[in-house]
Parts: sequence; C-alpha cells; structure tokens
Amino acid sequence: MNAPLKTEDRYRITGMDCAACARKIDTAVRRIDGVTEVSVSATAGTMTVERHVDARVDEKIAASVTGLGYGIAALNRQSVQPAARHAHDHDHAGHSHEGHDHDHDHDHAGHDHAGHDHAGHDHSGHDHSGHDHGGHEHGHGEAGAASAMPQGLHGHDDGPEDGPWWASPKARLTLFAGLAIVAAFIATRVAPTLGHWPFAVAMLVGLVPIARRAFAAARYGTPFSIETLMTIAAVGAVLIGASEEAAMVVFLFLIGEMLEGAAARRARSSIRGLAQLLPEKALLETGGGTREVEASALSRDAIIQVRPGDRIAADGIILSGESAIDEAPVTGESVPKRKGVGDSVFAGTINTDAVLRVKVTAVASDNTIARIVRLVEEAQEAKAPMERFIDRFSRWYTPGVLVVGALVAILPPLLTGASWDEWIYKGLAILLIGCPCALVISTPAAIAAGLASGARQGLLMKGGGVLEALAHITRIAFDKTGTLTLGTPVVSDVAAFDTSEADVLALAASIETGSNHPLARAILAKAAESGVAIPLASDIAAVAGKGMRGRVDGRDIFLGSLAAIADLAASTPEQAALAAAWSDEGKSVSALTVDGRLIGLVAMRDGPRPDAKPALRELAALGVKPIMLTGDNARAANSVGADLGIEVRAGLMPEDKQRIILELQAGGVRVAKVGDGINDAPALAAADVGIAMGGGTDVALETADAAILNNRVGDVARLIRLSRRTMRKIHQNIAIALGLKAVFLVTTILGITGLWPAILADTGATVLVTINALTLLAPRKGG
Repeated sequence: MNAPLKTEDRYRITGMDCAACARKIDTAVRRIDGVTEVSVSATAGTMTVERHVDARVDEKIAASVTGLGYGIAALNRQSVQPAARHAHDHDHAGHSHEGHDHDHDHDHAGHDHAGHDHAGHDHSGHDHSGHDHGGHEHGHGEAGAASAMPQGLHGHDDGPEDGPWWASPKARLTLFAGLAIVAAFIATRVAPTLGHWPFAVAMLVGLVPIARRAFAAARYGTPFSIETLMTIAAVGAVLIGASEEAAMVVFLFLIGEMLEGAAARRARSSIRGLAQLLPEKALLETGGGTREVEASALSRDAIIQVRPGDRIAADGIILSGESAIDEAPVTGESVPKRKGVGDSVFAGTINTDAVLRVKVTAVASDNTIARIVRLVEEAQEAKAPMERFIDRFSRWYTPGVLVVGALVAILPPLLTGASWDEWIYKGLAILLIGCPCALVISTPAAIAAGLASGARQGLLMKGGGVLEALAHITRIAFDKTGTLTLGTPVVSDVAAFDTSEADVLALAASIETGSNHPLARAILAKAAESGVAIPLASDIAAVAGKGMRGRVDGRDIFLGSLAAIADLAASTPEQAALAAAWSDEGKSVSALTVDGRLIGLVAMRDGPRPDAKPALRELAALGVKPIMLTGDNARAANSVGADLGIEVRAGLMPEDKQRIILELQAGGVRVAKVGDGINDAPALAAADVGIAMGGGTDVALETADAAILNNRVGDVARLIRLSRRTMRKIHQNIAIALGLKAVFLVTTILGITGLWPAILADTGATVLVTINALTLLAPRKGG
C-alpha cells in the first residue's frame, strides 16, 4: 500500500516571544488529525505544518493557534480563520468594506514582496474597530487572521513588528499592573484595616491574563507551562497572606515578558530588515520611454533602468552599461564589483556610477533577498541536536519542578513539625525559580542570532543542525576549479627572445583584441594590467585548431601552441625546455612568432584565488585540515596545491571524491565539502556539511547545507568561527540559566531569599541569555 501523499503549509505567527510559546503551538497543532509534522520558530515568527494532502486542517490550525492567544496568517495564500469566527464565506477580493478603503491593486495571496508580503505582514496593530464589516470577520490577508484572535488572549501579542516596544499590548498590561500596585499601596496607607487585600486585587490585573493563557495552554495539550507555574505561585502566595509579594512577582513577570518580547522582535527584525533594502519603485521601459512602477509589480523579462546611486529593484542581467555594483547589502562584500553586459545583478544592491539597463530574471517573491529571508526563517524552524535535547529535557523538567515544589512545601511540616506557612512560601518560590523560560530559550535564541548574523554577511546555513555541525568540523575537502582557483586562466609567465616582454604582450594582445576566448581575455587583461600600448592589427583570422594570425605594421603575427608553429618557426632546445617545464606545472603555453621567427612564450594557468592561501592558513589555525579533491590532471592540481600548501588528490571521478570523504569519516573525522553546488553531488551529500561556493546565487541558495554568496575562500573560516561562537553562546546560556536557578534554589531553602528574588532568577536569566545571544548580531572584525 502506498503511503499517503503529504504537503507543507507555512504560516506567519504573531505574538510569540520565546521558545515556550513555540512549544505550546507545536503541541497544539501536532494533536490535529491529518497533521504529521510541525516546526515552529519563535524568533522567525513562522510555522511549517506537514499534513496529508487530503486533510482539511486550516480551520483547526487557526482555531488552535488563536485559542492560545496568537495571531496566524497563511504565507503566500489566503489567511485561514476558525469556523466559529468566519461564518460567512465572502469573496473579499471583490467585497467593498464601506468606510475602509482597500485600494490594493495586486493579489495579496500570491504576491510576495521580497519577504515583506501581505500574506505574511503583521497588521495586528491596525484598529478595525471603527469599521463596519457587515458582521463578519475581516478576512483580508494577515489582518483578518489577527482580528480573528480572541481579544481576551492577547497576552503574547507584541503588536506591530515595527512599532515601539512601549506601545505594545504587553507593555500596556505591565503599566496597568504597576499602577494597580501603586494604587494598592496608597489604599493600604489610607485604610490599613484593608490588610493585604488591595494587593491581592492589584495582582489580579496582571494574573487574570496569565491564568487564562495557562488554561488555554492546558486545553491544547500543555498543562505544565510557565503560566501554570506563575498562576499557582501567585494564588498560593495570596492564600498564605503574602499578597504584596504576589503582586510584585506578577509585575516582575510581566516586565520580564515585555523584555523578552522586545528582544524577540529585535532578533526577528535583524533578518527581516533585509527586505527593507529593496526600493519601492522601479523605472520600467515602455514604448521608447520609462515610467515609474511599483518594484513589487515587476514581471520576468521586464526591462528596467537603474540610475547611478539607485538600488537595483530586481534580480536581473545587464543588457547595456557598465558600473561598479555595491553588493555589501546582500553578500557582505565591502568592495564594489565592476559589472557589464551579460553579468547578473541582485535585487537590493547599489548601482554606483553609470546608468544600467537590466532585464528582470525573478519576480519580487523569488528574488535573492526574498529567498534569503525565506531560507533563514525556514532554517530557524529546523532544530539543532542541542536544541532538541533541551526541548525534550524541558518537557520533564517543568513537571519535575512542580513535584519538587510540592515536596518542599509538604515534607518539612509533616516530618519535622515546621511551620506550614514558611515551607509553603519556600515551595512557591521554588516554582518560580524553576520556570523553564531561560533554559528553553538559551539555545534557539543563540542559533537564530547566529543564522541571522551569517545571512547578513552572505553566509547562509540551512538550520541549527548545520550551525552545530560546522562547529565540530576537523577536515575540509575543497574542489579546485572555481573554488580554490578563479576558474578562469590568467597569464602567469612571459618569456621574450630578442625583444621585450612588453612587446610580446602588446603583439599577442593585438591579435586577440575582440576575442571572447578565455585565453584571449587572460592576455588582454595582463596587457591592461601591465599598461602596454596595444597596436592595431589587421587581417585577424583564426587558424582552425592552431591559433590566431594577423598583421601589425606590415608584419605577420601568429599566436599558437609550440606544436602549431613547428612549420612556421624553429625553437631552440632552451626554448622548448622552458615551454615543457611550464607545461609540467600545469600551464597552457602559447608561442608568438613574427614573420616566421619565435620571439616569445606566454604561459597561462587557472590561478589560485588571491585569498585562498591566507584562508587555508586561517583554517589550519582553527584546527581544520584542508584537502583538495579534483578531477583535473595531477600536474595542474599539484601545481596549485604546491602554491597553496594543501594536500592534493587529483584525477578523481565524483564517486572517488565520495569514497575519500567516507574513508575520512570512517576514521572519526568530521568532514565538510566545499564545491560549486552542481558538480560532485555525491561528495556534497556524503559530507557532514556540504558548502556551496562559486556556483551562482541560485545554486548557493538551493543546494548543499550552507552557502557562501560572495565566493571568498576566507568565508569558510568565517562560517566555522561563527558556528563555534554560537556554540559557546549556547553553553554560556545554559550555564547562566541553570547556575542562577541552582544559586537561588539553595538560598531559598536556607531562607535567605524569597518570592521576589525567585522571579528575578527566572526573568533575569531569560533577559541575560537573550542579550548574550543577540551579541552574535554585532559586527565583528574578521567574522
């Protein structure tokens, strides 16, 4: 029997601020019949649901998520709503909302604005209360999903992503809770006979939303949530007469949640900010002129003009013009690249000094920046092994905390006759100390920051598992051509006989002028670099299989191999030996004759990238040993290997490269494979981490486990340094979270600290680990 077909749906989730939020949503959605897998990222604010193709689960998913107090909208399609809230199936595309102008002339469901699409855009902060929608929910894009959220469960809703933190509903709730405590303090001073009850009432301002979230979480499969611990501790404190402390504990908890939300939004915006690099307008060529249009409306094959100083509005190919392109926003490369006709350009990069005509090759929803944002958001949903371990641990940890708290509250009074109030108080404090927020967020916060930091430097990784695996790499296998080398020939040597090297270069360049052959381009580039004057040649013609001929100042010029000129000019044994020596080094040798006399030799080779040698030294300093695996002949490979000081295996077929990687792994080595992402697929798949470099943007974004957008060998070392820094942050965060809890656990049992320090142990630890993780986003010299 064939397994049922499956499909994936992606959603934007608003209001999440920590990994505990993501876990509650994961648990709730995973319980729905027809759902087979769920991945939720609090930092990206996204959820991917794998379901059976024939399962109709949209409304159930929406009901579960909104029931927990979060907003939900489908990405790249119409947003979904719970059936109870969406009784009327109206066609909103043609439905007029009186008094509310929706002048949108494009399809929200399928038109992605470079990571800033209306299907995924958070409109939860827009006030629709004053608009009459005819008695049905506003089902337009994510606004509809947000407005379908039950108003009493907005405890985690931070409001609009781009709004100030202090304007969020959570900040307002915290303010009201603080004012209620101030009012309770005044009331107890004015009427002392009221006792602690004014503080109990003040506590309810903050506790009621928390308790409602606790009940909702329990209903959807998460009975042991942070809100549950908080509710039990606060109610218990009131029952033993500690209402002042209960009110302050709830207030401090709300402050901590507000700070968590602000930090989560900071991490989320660090990658979504890439979408802001795209210009809103583009100059579209139409009928001999240009007109300004929305960049998001550009179609494939449209032709746009890009003026000096403008950001390029779409991925494309240059049709005319030549300019230096600043690609730093996309690749992290600080030096602008000179590009001309036929070269590819990325959306969001900056044209610096000339007008360009560009043919659009990707719509807004599929340009480079949109795909980077999408890739990183999806990567943040993919849990690393460390994160999965912490997640499993926390599922047992929270119930364990409840048991320990109960034993601390009950056993001493029962066994030793100690004061019930004293030990119940200590048991309640232990519940607060044991809140798992700091521990649960310690890993995903660091991984999300590491992924976002890498993306901003042109270093892409497909998930926390890749980030973690890179930290343990001890060997790296490189391709040669286009990876360690430039992939194009360069002139390496010039020998002149009875003339100057400059004259040899000038004459060779003269008959190669206008040719697009790689060897011709190498000679022309060397001539330009050397500053020689290139004379005008006439009667230029290709001699099939032999070389090029022409006339310069009445002299017959021929450029070809030594074998090809054998019947034109004789070479001395010394000249033949020099040519043979260069050939043995893997170089291509061309001979130049003038009127039948050999006057020079030009050697060309695929030279190493300028940064390859220092990059390999960096890897060695990190304890990572490189090896070159290439299909090229041994002479050429060994020549490059000798220059770079790297071990070489040459003449390999793709299956040979895979075999070598498997042999290294069998010896206990963690291996990364760096290649162009197209060739050597078996080797890339076999390696612990496959890294695409040099194969073009499409390949870099779609293949391998990690991708380097700016084609620098040095970025391999940067990837490994970033992954190791991220793992250090994770270990530091776990130590902070558990260390603070251990300290306060001991001091609480000894009676040194109480409820206030207990909640600070959790809130403080959560804020500390989040800030520690966000330091990965800070620019760092050398990666």
